[in-house]
Amino acid sequence: MFQPPSDSYMLADQLRRERLGPGASVLDLGTGSGHLAVVAALAGASAVAVDVSLRALISARLNAALNGVRVTALRGDLFAPVAGRRFNVIVSNPPYLPHPGEALPQRGLARAIDAGPRGRAFLDRICAQAAGHLAPRGVLLLVHSSVNGEHETLQALLSHGLSPEVVFRHRGALGPILQARVDWLRSGGMLLAHDEEEILVIRAQAPR
Repeated sequence: MFQPPSDSYMLADQLRRERLGPGASVLDLGTGSGHLAVVAALAGASAVAVDVSLRALISARLNAALNGVRVTALRGDLFAPVAGRRFNVIVSNPPYLPHPGEALPQRGLARAIDAGPRGRAFLDRICAQAAGHLAPRGVLLLVHSSVNGEHETLQALLSHGLSPEVVFRHRGALGPILQARVDWLRSGGMLLAHDEEEILVIRAQAPR
């Protein structure tokens, strides 16, 4: 496992603004190191962390223990381990980097970051399924890059009954992985001017 990336810290800042005290339930999808689940647990919430990677779950459990909090870590694909359950907050920093080829990586760092030609392999599934796992007035917090399509995410969430908005954006140069793919990204029209991207945190709320 690797240290939480900067987009995870951006997401954590927004997570802390939600009502996370005792009685609140938080689901961290694609938990990785467990950073976001630990943030929720430190605030007093009941935190569930889900990941397909056994190593990620071991890391999440270790980080929870080091911080003196309890996190329920479940192995599985996105919402599968929590079928039928609803949460006050769902938070996710899923794989979202576009990469050539339809096949998704099955191991290593690439599995944690790459998500198909548009980088939406997981984003689209989360947008489609989140509403069914949110409590009334529950909130989804989702982070991804502008290269994935801001409008596409907002429209997908809206079409599934949520009220979405971008609550944070940070514009800057491409990271080293996308920089290595810059010619391919340009050819697909996915970049902003000057080969930059924006990291977006999207908040989507369920109705009463």
